[in-house]
Amino acid sequence: MSDTTETPTVDEAEAVVESEGATEDAAQGELSEQDVIDEGDAAADYIEELLDIADIDGDIDIDARGGRAYLSVSATGDSNLRLLSKPDTVAALQELTRLAVQNKTSRFSRLILDIGGSRDARATELATLVDHAITRLEGGAATASLPPMSSYERKVVHDIVAERGYTSESEGEGRDRHTVITARAGA
Repeated sequence: MSDTTETPTVDEAEAVVESEGATEDAAQGELSEQDVIDEGDAAADYIEELLDIADIDGDIDIDARGGRAYLSVSATGDSNLRLLSKPDTVAALQELTRLAVQNKTSRFSRLILDIGGSRDARATELATLVDHAITRLEGGAATASLPPMSSYERKVVHDIVAERGYTSESEGEGRDRHTVITARAGA
């Protein structure tokens, strides 16, 4: 009898890492500004080495946003960075970078990685999804559900929905976790 195991998908791995991280975050509290800077530096070192190995040109900017390290990799001119800027590739590289940082700092990392403006492009797509959902609500629907997405994307959606004056909440478990938008209070 052979022993077979399935390799988890990036979404499944992200859900495990996020749930483990939520537990660890609660246990260790908020990170200090220096901890966030240290995470950003460790992540930048990892990404820089990866770019060198792959012979890909890119400039790395480090920022701290909402208690998280935020790394943005960009390039000017005719760079081959676009090879890494597909959403699934960015998500996978983000998880690898988080693991590298965790290995170096012995703490769960909540860093965000953006490559070639992929996060801004995805935020624009999410805003369009929200606008279509709001159109359904204005047409009389009681709720409008969006497709399953990562916790980071759901957070972006919740922020967009709140800006538009509507309410939202996440529903479902694991890979099926999605956002449901409801009409304005009192509307």
